[in-house]
Amino acid sequence: MTSVAIVTGSAGLIGAEATRFFHAQGMDVVGIDNDMRRKFFGDGASTAWSRAELERTLPRYHHVTADIRDTAEIDAVFARYGHSIAVVIHTAAQPSHDWAARDPATDFTVNANGTLALLEATRKHCPDAPFIYCSTNKVYGDTPNRLPLIEGETRWELDPTHRWAAHGIDESMSIDACTHSLFGVSKASADLMVQEYGRYFDMKTACFRGGCLTGPGHSGAQLHGFLSYLVKCAVTGEPYTVLGYKGKQVRDNIHSHDLITAFWNFYRNPRSAEVYNIGGSRHSNCSMIEAITICEKLTGRPMNWSYSDENRVGDHIWWIGDVRRFQDHYPDWHYTYDIQAILTEIHDAMIERTGDKR
Repeated sequence: MTSVAIVTGSAGLIGAEATRFFHAQGMDVVGIDNDMRRKFFGDGASTAWSRAELERTLPRYHHVTADIRDTAEIDAVFARYGHSIAVVIHTAAQPSHDWAARDPATDFTVNANGTLALLEATRKHCPDAPFIYCSTNKVYGDTPNRLPLIEGETRWELDPTHRWAAHGIDESMSIDACTHSLFGVSKASADLMVQEYGRYFDMKTACFRGGCLTGPGHSGAQLHGFLSYLVKCAVTGEPYTVLGYKGKQVRDNIHSHDLITAFWNFYRNPRSAEVYNIGGSRHSNCSMIEAITICEKLTGRPMNWSYSDENRVGDHIWWIGDVRRFQDHYPDWHYTYDIQAILTEIHDAMIERTGDKR
């Protein structure tokens, strides 16, 4: 019997990348996605185009339009495939700081309760299947902002004498006594539950605490999708607003393909209750100003951008994650994209999608 990969959020950036990759390895893929991204961020952020592409190009892709909070429906999906399920890749989420504050109940139930429903279905129907959770560095709240940061011409940087300066922040950073944003709380709740199912029920689980996850498959919106939305504005001329920190805030950025190959490595040799910081690390990172400069070079014209002093609640001034723990466990994994390659690919895909060839 063919092995089955369950992928939640299958039409989103990471879900679609996982769907294509695991399908290419010979698996049947069952995608669970109800396009809540459209509800969160409007028609322009809908993933319907991505779902249509998956259904058109992947013969062993089976789409389920279900809400991950619906325990009965999720249980029915898992019961249908049972022990044929070889891996569960959970990427579905409400992903925005700002949106979470507008509707905390929806944010929490999608991110926390939805994850619990999936964990229970996995434990009941396919307990040996690795459970891969797409977590976030926002579980650390604004603790990174307490680091000794130095302002440079185009970016904030960590004091070079600090122990995290060379490789970035590792998993030993505390998640306590800080401002998380409501989004950070709901994701941290799910993160802890995934860990606990690994420890308490001896399941193979991993929380991948991502930096900025990006790539050409992102339906970027103002409230979520930093590089995708930035490039969209650069290509179309739409206005872009930089929020706080003089535009020098730093993000590490990992291409969706590189993240999925990390998932694949974990699937092939799973461990229990693991936590990994995963992102662009020192290999692939930029500040807002630096990203705008690259975009302007790609389009050949200035961006229509402005600045607001008001930063988002719980936002990071500087985040570069240390991925060495994952690399120690999976030494065959490596990056294929740096920041220039990421932005170039997003730019080319955005021109093709929008038809804007100015």
